[in-house]
Amino acid sequence: MTTHRVEEDEVALAVTATEQDVIAKVQPPPRAERPARDVPVVMVAPGQRSGLDLGELWAYRELLYFLTWRDVKVRYKQTVIGAAWAVIQPLVTMLIFTGIFSRFARVPSEGVPYPVFAYAGLLPWQLFAGALQRSIQSVVSSAALVTKVYFPRLIVPVAATLSATVDFAVAFSVLVAMAVGYGIVPTWRILTLPGFVGLALLAALAVGLWLSALNVRYRDVGHAVPFLIQVWMLASPVAYPASLVPERWQLLYGLNPMVVAIEGFRWALLDKPAPDILPMVASTAVTFLLLIFGLNYFRRTERTFADVI
Repeated sequence: MTTHRVEEDEVALAVTATEQDVIAKVQPPPRAERPARDVPVVMVAPGQRSGLDLGELWAYRELLYFLTWRDVKVRYKQTVIGAAWAVIQPLVTMLIFTGIFSRFARVPSEGVPYPVFAYAGLLPWQLFAGALQRSIQSVVSSAALVTKVYFPRLIVPVAATLSATVDFAVAFSVLVAMAVGYGIVPTWRILTLPGFVGLALLAALAVGLWLSALNVRYRDVGHAVPFLIQVWMLASPVAYPASLVPERWQLLYGLNPMVVAIEGFRWALLDKPAPDILPMVASTAVTFLLLIFGLNYFRRTERTFADVI
């Protein structure tokens, strides 16, 4: 009996050793014993983006709509007359221009009644100035979003720029009524009107991208913008036609991005001569160059917005 018992114990120990060898071969070695080359390594790095990145903007189109509509509602929240302010401002300015430049200075209006001439110049200018002011302050005023969640930062100045089109649409209805009252009948050129409105928006966005990024770091930009807009309006053909500028200065004058927007807007809507082609080409080229460089600058600095704000 003792001999059989010893043999059974030896067999049991042999089976146990064999099972341990099998388990050791099937199970992977402990994590600490794995070779370093078998450990997967995941590298997380920011993606490379350039240009307008329309694909990403389209993916966040609902946010773009929400921010645009938010800017419109905030502008007229707790106001008595609401959107009527979009009409009062250019209308009062037009009356002042009519009294000063038409009655006293005798500024020509190229065969168009001066009130309509001045109001038609003020509309694209008010669109540009309003969009520029909103886009410059947009990133700073959206600090709660910029510092907490990810989304394309470019949406913020774009939404601020687009929100100015609501004021433009309201004020444009008054211009239509004035044109009908003075017997001005639009021609086929009115079909080009959206293109000149788009150029005014692009000019505002191009400058706004530069200044909104600078305003995050240097808040003096926000204080200097009203003065910049006043000087820029005097350098633009708002109260006077571009034809008053001497011919030798026309090309230099055309470097102003708003020349093509204002003169083209009047040409498309009113019965006035076509503007000179050379200043128009120069003005359009400057607008797109400013937009390209503004986009690149905004993209380079947007990663620091959350830290600086």
